[in-house]
Amino acid sequence: MATTNLDFEKPIAELENRVTDLKATAQKGAIDLDADVARLEAKATKLLRETYGRLTPWQKAQVARHPDRPHFKHFLGFIAEDFVELAGDRAFADDPAILGGLARIGKRRVMIIGHEKGDDTASRLRHNFGMARPEGYRKAVRLMQLAERFRLPVVTLVDTPGAFPGVEAEERGQAEAIARSTEQCLALTVPLVAVIVGEGGSGGAVAIAAANRVLMFENAIYSVISPEGCASILWRTADKASDAAEAMKITAADLKSFGIIDRIIPEPLGGAHRDHQAASAALRDAIVEELDGLAQLDPAALRAQRRAKFLAIG
Repeated sequence: MATTNLDFEKPIAELENRVTDLKATAQKGAIDLDADVARLEAKATKLLRETYGRLTPWQKAQVARHPDRPHFKHFLGFIAEDFVELAGDRAFADDPAILGGLARIGKRRVMIIGHEKGDDTASRLRHNFGMARPEGYRKAVRLMQLAERFRLPVVTLVDTPGAFPGVEAEERGQAEAIARSTEQCLALTVPLVAVIVGEGGSGGAVAIAAANRVLMFENAIYSVISPEGCASILWRTADKASDAAEAMKITAADLKSFGIIDRIIPEPLGGAHRDHQAASAALRDAIVEELDGLAQLDPAALRAQRRAKFLAIG
């Protein structure tokens, strides 16, 4: 159960707190409160289902950024085995905003790469909130090239507000690094499956998401700019972020209808932040299924399919 509640989740949290209180009361005394507990639990579940069944694009953006939402390390612990991290770009430094290495998903050895945001203040600062610098994208390129050399499928988990916009990142060639990473994705002759697990922000996301199959969690978002950034440009105020989110078509359903993504992965009732294990199980099953399908294509066909897919967008 998540410890942080978004504004629209507060009525649900109130009911769930009442359930918790009733259960505690029943344990202390001889009062039979099972009927009351069952009634409130049913009411809370109904409200949860109704609330998450009608989320606005802005509310989905909030869910995608939920502080309790699982990130790369959480998913890795559930979906992969025998993970061996590979660090550094062999040019400047290691960037902990992007992690990657060798792992096994199901019966397949893969190279898995993804953004890591961190889950408390210290780790979020260490991972720079998932905003990678040039060395992060150069590390991703290095790992993709290793995967190519050893004929390993590549799996990427995308979760970033965008690439780091700091001066030092620009000085070290941020735009070039993003372009090289995108180019490497398109050039691979091994299968590449990308999953937008939270936020997919701008070129910082596309740099590791130009894949044969692009999947997206039900409550994730994927856009060229954040709703706040768009609102600041168009209306000169971030207060219009909700209107921007609506206009930008950032949700999985919208992007699936446009052909930008290929598949939507359902989340547990109430979002992935409520049940990391169930969300991870759905993620793992989807990745395994997609890799099975791509295994039927030869190297030339994999590259041609990927390039054709992205040239057709727009």
